[in-house]
Amino acid sequence: MKYYVTCTDTFMSDWGTATNRISKFVIECDSYADAEICKRNMEKEPVFKYVRIRTSYPKYDERRYHTSVKSFAECTAYNH
Repeated sequence: MKYYVTCTDTFMSDWGTATNRISKFVIECDSYADAEICKRNMEKEPVFKYVRIRTSYPKYDERRYHTSVKSFAECTAYNH
């Protein structure tokens, strides 16, 4: 089962490829333990809001949201 840590990235929202949109950041994890690690570390960062763990792949309306998806292994800042 996959777990997805999702949040709103307030720094990247309405900037660059997310111009006029809200930037959503998603980290795909292979275990709930990994998802908890990411969530806990992301909550320490003031630029991330609404940090949540989901069991279903998040789908956002592309007209309103820009989504960046990374794997647990790619997110070294949040996986330890």
